[in-house]
Amino acid sequence: MFSLENNENWYVVYTIPRWEKKVAKLLESKGIECYCPLNKVARQWSDRKKIVMEPLIKGYVFLKIDAQKKWDLKSIPGIINYVHWLGKPAIVRSEEIDTIKMFLQEFENVSITDHEIVEKDHVVIKQGILMNYKGMVLEVLGNNARVLINSMGISLHAIFDKKNLLSIK
Repeated sequence: MFSLENNENWYVVYTIPRWEKKVAKLLESKGIECYCPLNKVARQWSDRKKIVMEPLIKGYVFLKIDAQKKWDLKSIPGIINYVHWLGKPAIVRSEEIDTIKMFLQEFENVSITDHEIVEKDHVVIKQGILMNYKGMVLEVLGNNARVLINSMGISLHAIFDKKNLLSIK
């Protein structure tokens, strides 16, 4: 029996370095919905300053395609492979794509950084009742870290989610 269900999912492909925008144009020319998140960045040359659109996530392009047709795209120049999760091409939820789009509409000059917190790092707490307090990481516990905070002549130990800590270099 024929089904009218939409079997399209968002996938992520690896691209040849610095080919993200080219791959997105090739996909669009073939009628495939894709998204290459672009970031407005100010670049300084010796004679001028210019705002350029750079890929936010280097080496990746998101595309929406029917699961049955996804392997046909590997023949497109610039596409190396799909990003895999647990041995299968990773599927990205539409809500996550929408979140990236809204975030980039709201902010300019966005950057992606590795958020690695290690023992003895000095950190600032970014959220919660102790926001803006400084401390030192005593122990890393998976996604959490035990932080020593010296304040008012006493030492406090608390466990924080690592994403709520900003390393001070």
